[in-house]
Amino acid sequence: MSISDWTEEQRPRERLISHGAHVLSDAELLAIFLRTGIPGKSAVDLGRELMQQFGSLRELFTATLPAFSAVRGLGPAKYAQLQAVLELARRSLTEQLQSGILLSAPQPVRQYLQLSLGRKNHECFVVLFLDARNRLIKTEELSRGTLTHASVYPREVVKSALSSNAAAVILAHNHPSGIAEPSTSDLMLTETLKSALELMEISVLDHLIVAGANSYSFAEHGQL
Repeated sequence: MSISDWTEEQRPRERLISHGAHVLSDAELLAIFLRTGIPGKSAVDLGRELMQQFGSLRELFTATLPAFSAVRGLGPAKYAQLQAVLELARRSLTEQLQSGILLSAPQPVRQYLQLSLGRKNHECFVVLFLDARNRLIKTEELSRGTLTHASVYPREVVKSALSSNAAAVILAHNHPSGIAEPSTSDLMLTETLKSALELMEISVLDHLIVAGANSYSFAEHGQL
């Protein structure tokens, strides 16, 4: 049965308009994104198939074009649309961070980092450089490693912080393994960077580890 044959209370788009996007399932949200199904399958059916094929939204969002196009009814056009939506979300969150809401609403920081780092299959270390009002100056990737290790040089972090005229930083890196808990080397690195930056009177507000949809805050765990 086509979605157009459903009652208004059943249709994803009408439900979203009436009750908000949060009430929809992943498959229903994907159906709105896809707009149309294929012969024999509604857009919701196709959304469910996508979730079954990839297992999670993270895996879907990180899918390559060949993997995405392997699902019948999808191709380069839909893939480009999906990547555009993800990039718009990243840019919207960047604007929020630049407006200075970091401390009053830390959730956008997590969302921004999950979109930026959670999709990568290699370990990256990034630093968010902030001004005296905790507004984002810039985000810089300072190290890229293998699945399990990234080399981070404190001198480079301090150098970038000084050149950015940063008053504070938020450190972040990802764990492609999917486990957000910090390792012993993560704890040691955090202490080293904190000590080096404090000599320049630059505060470390947090160190966040992103592992897919999960994250770990050093500040929340009293480790700064």
